[in-house]
Amino acid sequence: MKENYYFDNAATTWPKPEPVYQFMDSFFRSHGVNPGRSGHTLAVEAEQMIFATRRMLAEFFGHAGDPNRVVFTQNATDSINLAIRGMVQNGDHIVISQLEHNAVLRTANHLQRDSNIAVSVVEAGDTGYLNVSEIIEALKPSTRAIVINHASNVIGTVQNIEEIAAAAKQHGVHLIVDSAQTAGVVPIDMSCGIDVLTFTGHKGLFGPMGIGGMIVGESVDLAPGRFGGTGVDSASLFQPDSYPHRLEAGTVSIPGIAGLNAAQKWFAELGASLDAAAEDHQTRCNRAISHIHDREMSHIERIANHLHAFDSVTVLGSGQGPKVATMSFTVDGMIAQQVAEMLDADHYICSRAGLHCAPRAHEAFGTSANGAVRLSPGYFTEDEDVDHLLEALSEVLE
Repeated sequence: MKENYYFDNAATTWPKPEPVYQFMDSFFRSHGVNPGRSGHTLAVEAEQMIFATRRMLAEFFGHAGDPNRVVFTQNATDSINLAIRGMVQNGDHIVISQLEHNAVLRTANHLQRDSNIAVSVVEAGDTGYLNVSEIIEALKPSTRAIVINHASNVIGTVQNIEEIAAAAKQHGVHLIVDSAQTAGVVPIDMSCGIDVLTFTGHKGLFGPMGIGGMIVGESVDLAPGRFGGTGVDSASLFQPDSYPHRLEAGTVSIPGIAGLNAAQKWFAELGASLDAAAEDHQTRCNRAISHIHDREMSHIERIANHLHAFDSVTVLGSGQGPKVATMSFTVDGMIAQQVAEMLDADHYICSRAGLHCAPRAHEAFGTSANGAVRLSPGYFTEDEDVDHLLEALSEVLE
């Protein structure tokens, strides 16, 4: 028996590909300097690594514009705050969904309370899928943006971003997409009409914690959300207008970006090993992403089929459609935390119980009181790990 069986990849992927650990360590040891600013060789080489990472991420997400519009942040929450606050102005209106993570929900609610920003919430119902016509109905003349998570972090339902993007463009509204649960798991192409894409490094992108980012499309500019040193235009008393300095203030995370750099190369190498004809970075990475998604979904389907056999279990989300490998369930007569604690204490299984920082989503599923147990296998989950989980679930549920 292993020391642990990890089914909490929706919180953070673990373990990471070995090259990520190796490059983070080696680059931080050899180039752990302030990038670009000092002008010496080490600083220049560190800046070159950072720009190479911006370029790879731009290709990865189908951003054909300036790679400098790939902006590094702390995480997806940081990116979402910068994106929404940088886009809206006094008197604006935004549309969000009932499925949003607190990163969006709390940002929107604070803006509504403190800054004269109106917020409309589109309901999802128990299917977990949004109706685009209801998003359109929520639009107003003052609507500045639609803010949508690509996939629910509670039940894994993937929204039709292409259709939502088309509706946003038709009505002259910007689209901000939270890809925390899909980046690296579902192919994303910003050319479909995404104006701002936010991402975190430590989930499907297989990077470390403490690094995230966003890609700001050429069709929109965001007001700076923080101010400080950039290493350029240092005589100016105001934040530079150019990207990425417009939105990046202070020293960026060399170890974090190095981790993303290594992970991007890992995606490309995996894709090339699966399809020798794939020539460019995006094609190779998308081939890898499809492979990763298929592997993870094979695990989650086994788990779901097992749980559906128990009358006492309710699997959240009745809708049929595209998903990522995340699911949540409740057990009659048991609190979610109790189930998770039994899985952990008796079977060394890591899961996640509660409201998953998405309280409005749990309202939609009727689980606000006690939350639910979430299971999310990853690319490095083995069939034997799932076997162990199914045996453990049977013991707990019977």
